[in-house]
Amino acid sequence: MNIRKSIAISFFLIALVMGVVFYSYLNFPVGLEGYFTRSYYAQFGALAIAIELIIASYYLFRGNNKANFYLALYGFTAVLDILFHISGFLTSNVPIYGMIMFGICTILSFYISFSNSFNLGKISLWGALLSFVMGNVIEWFFNFS
Repeated sequence: MNIRKSIAISFFLIALVMGVVFYSYLNFPVGLEGYFTRSYYAQFGALAIAIELIIASYYLFRGNNKANFYLALYGFTAVLDILFHISGFLTSNVPIYGMIMFGICTILSFYISFSNSFNLGKISLWGALLSFVMGNVIEWFFNFS
C-alpha cells in the first residue's frame, strides 16, 4: 500500500471516529418547531467538517483529480473554524480535542493539495479561491448564531 492510500485511510478513520463522537453530541427536539431553530442547525457544524474530511479522504484514496480541491475545501473550513473560535468572532461546537485533530489534518491536507504531492492535478487559482469561499460559507452557516 502506498503513502497516498495510507494517508487517505488515516484521514477516513479520524473523520469517522470524530463524526461518531460529534453525532453523539446532537440533541434532537421533541416538537416539530424545534427543527426550525437556528440552534438546531448550528450543532451540525462539527459533523459537517468530519463529513468533508471523509469526502476528501475518499477522493484521495481513489487518486481522483478532485482530491486536491476537496482537501483544500476541508482545510479552509477546519482552519476557519479554529481561527474564528480562537478570535471569539464566532462560536464553534467543535471541542478542543477536535480542533487539535482537525488542525493536524488541516496542515497535512493543505500541504498535499497545494504542493500536488501525489500528482493528482494542480489546484487552480480559481479552485483554491472557490474552496476558500465555500469554506467561509460553511463556517458562517453553522456557526453564526
